[in-house]
Amino acid sequence: MTLLFLDGITRTFDGFKAINGLTFTVDPGELRAIIGPNGAGKTTMMDIVTGKTRPDGGTVTFDGHDMTKIDEAGSARLGIGRKFQKPTVFETHTVEDNLLLSLRDDRSVFATLFSKTDHTERVAELLALIRLEDRRLDLAADLSHGQKQWLEIGMLLAQDPKLLLVDEPAAGMTDEETERTATLLRDLAGDHAVVVVEHDMEFVRQLDCKVTCLHQGAVLAEGPLDAVSANEQVVEVYLGR
Repeated sequence: MTLLFLDGITRTFDGFKAINGLTFTVDPGELRAIIGPNGAGKTTMMDIVTGKTRPDGGTVTFDGHDMTKIDEAGSARLGIGRKFQKPTVFETHTVEDNLLLSLRDDRSVFATLFSKTDHTERVAELLALIRLEDRRLDLAADLSHGQKQWLEIGMLLAQDPKLLLVDEPAAGMTDEETERTATLLRDLAGDHAVVVVEHDMEFVRQLDCKVTCLHQGAVLAEGPLDAVSANEQVVEVYLGR
């Protein structure tokens, strides 16, 4: 069964075709990397999947739902989590409280912060997954850039999404943080589908997953990284620059 299906999507902005007959699928639990030059349609594709932007034509189906009629809040409720390139965490709260505030049930600050005991086990699981157990009582503001990225991924995971859209997670990270981020995303696959938009080819290689290369709003090539990297058109429009 397919989790996400984009079929013949088109989207034009002021005469520019940002998305031009885009068709691809993502399976439940799959890890997928999306690459391509600037202007290839990667961000617009994520905007359409999450309901931020409406397509001009084509269909988007997620877990059996028609996403062309659903807004961003609705897509989140259906199980799509999106992580933007710049981490957005509650810097004046502890790591633990950031996770508590993100849990899916009663989202009010009062209810969340005063019922910690109910969520101890889940928060411990998330801290272990994002490898921040030793920073749980530290303020988010005191984390490194990479650790903030992991915390935000943990905050998304607290919503128990079926699909995670992650935009350039390796940007600005140290080599060690980049490696740990690739490991984290690989670990998440299986329980969640994870789609990673990334420019860093070394990071994409560490993800060790199927790669989709976009160009001019459509799929140019798809498959293992070595095969996509060897594609003459991909080299010409993207890797050769």
